This record gives sequence, structure tokens and C-alpha cells, in this order.
Amino acid sequence: MDRSSHFRSRRMAPVVAVAAAAALTLAGCSSSSGGKKAEESAGGASAGKATTPRMTVALVTHQSPGDTFWDIVRKGAEAAAAKDNIKLVYSADPSAGGQANLVQNAIDQKVDGIAVTLAKPDALKDVVSKAKAANIPVVGLNSGVSDWKKLGLMEFFGQDETVAGEALGKRLSAAGAKKAVCVVQEQGNIGLTQRCDGVKKTFSGTTETLYVNGTDMPSVKSTITAKLKQDSAIDYVVALGAPFALTAAQSVSEAGSKAKVATFDLNKELTGAISKGTIEFAVDQQPYLQGYLAIDSLWLYKNNGNYMGGGEQPVLTGPAFVDKSNVDAVSAFAAKGTR
Repeated sequence: MDRSSHFRSRRMAPVVAVAAAAALTLAGCSSSSGGKKAEESAGGASAGKATTPRMTVALVTHQSPGDTFWDIVRKGAEAAAAKDNIKLVYSADPSAGGQANLVQNAIDQKVDGIAVTLAKPDALKDVVSKAKAANIPVVGLNSGVSDWKKLGLMEFFGQDETVAGEALGKRLSAAGAKKAVCVVQEQGNIGLTQRCDGVKKTFSGTTETLYVNGTDMPSVKSTITAKLKQDSAIDYVVALGAPFALTAAQSVSEAGSKAKVATFDLNKELTGAISKGTIEFAVDQQPYLQGYLAIDSLWLYKNNGNYMGGGEQPVLTGPAFVDKSNVDAVSAFAAKGTR
């Protein structure tokens, strides 16, 4: 099969996405033994193991050191890899140039597929073109919903960050908030920028952006604390990741502020904080699903020529709100590190 031709053709109807999703489910249900390893690596969410030829797939993200969000993405990717008889090679670099070099390394290793995040899409444009020239299928996940088609990726798995931000902004308005500060932990990350822009678009109050150094959590804490002490009118802190939300809650306490904290993304500790009322709510984009679908999609393409989303539309994994009303339903999964 001429894989390169599929980068050019995107004429499949949306109904194909449904068929692909059904194929995914069937693949998981019909495969045979070998699930123990996947179960150990993915908290019991995997089923069976394919007998198809061994593949090697590279997952290259913009993860910063210590950002636990990516542990959940990796668990999903590892579960799909174990089920699909795939050797998964994971690497990450928060700098745009470093991530591009990692993608180049994957091309040099002649992997069978690449899954990549597009936090800084312009920096990855050239290396993605090189992958296409080498007939290596490339899919996107997490960041880059507005750029994956421009770069010619086959599929994308994630949420529309602008839509997610708009949903959060509406929720702040409904809660009667007047002034919010949106805390950005990584400057230049297009997904984070879109989240804050979305909040600003629909929030009826005023929004201010606060940049912090996400690789230095003590600095994050002190910067948010100082901001809250400086401006007592802030009644909501909007964090863009679970670890930063938990730190923001500490800042609120230290500053003696009455501000509430809302966030994007979940982890085990955050679901506990929502239960206790320390965090008001979170916007969940299901990172486990992003990792799982990105890797599984490459297996489906290689073995059955499938395209999720028909190659035309992104496969959305969010947004959905998690608050006190439904946190119990997801906390058990979060405790396993898969939500």
C-alpha cells in the first residue's frame, strides 16, 4: 500500500470514523491471550494481544520533567502497544528544537509510525515533512488540533482547547465570578494560549494572564501567592494542569485569599481535592484515551487501512467537567493513574 498517498487524500465520510471506532473495539475484544503484561502496565484496562507482526512506534511529546499529566498519556499508549504487539519508544523534550530532534531520531530509526504532540507546530513542520517523505505515518495527539491538517498528519486525538476554554469561561460566569487569573506554565505552548483565550472570550468578568515557570514548582507557588496578595479582587484562579491547580490552592491559603481554584486536567490527587472542595472543578480531556487511540490508530492503519475521524476531523476526547457531582464516578480510575 502506498502510505504516502493517504497524506494527500482526506475524502472519507464522517461515518467512517464510527466504523473505525467499532473496529477498534472489535480488535480489543477478538484478540487472544497475553493481556497480563498490559494489565500490569495499564491498571487492568487492556484486553488480549494481537498476533500481527511486531511494529515499532515512537511517541514524542513536549512533556516537561515532572509533569505527571504525561504519565497518564503514556499508560494509555503502553496499554495499546501491549495489546497490538507494538514496541513503544517514548521520548520527550519541552523545547521545540529538542522535540524536533527526537522526531528526527525516530525517522532515522525507521520506525513504523510516529505519534507526536504539536505544542509548537511551526518548529515541527519540517521534520514531519521528512517523516512523510520517508513513508512513515504520523498522527497527532493532545496539542495541535488547529494545525494537524496543515502539517499533513493522518489523524488527531485530543480536545479543541479553544472550545474547552470557552466552556470554562461560561462556567465561571454562571458561578458569578468577577475576576479570574489564568496561570500559564509554559510560554509559547499554543494549546495553553488557546485555553486562556477561550476563557477570556466567554467569561463575563475580567481575565488576566499570569506566566509562571512550570518546571520550578516552588517558583509557581510564590508567583501565584504574590499575585493574590497584590490583587484582592481576584476571585478565581484558573490553572492549566492538575499539579499547578494543587499548587495554586496552596497559594490561595498562603495569601489569605478567598479566591477559588478551577483547572484543566485531572490526576489522582486532584480528584481528592475536588471531593474535599479545595478545587471547584476540572475540565477533563482524557489523556489516557489520547495515548491509547494514537498508538492503536497506527496499528489499525498498518493492519487494516483505517482512519479515525475519516482523516478529515479530529477525534475529540474532551472537554467534560468533573466536579463534586460526578467526581466519585472517575476517582477510582484516577487512583489507578488512568484518568
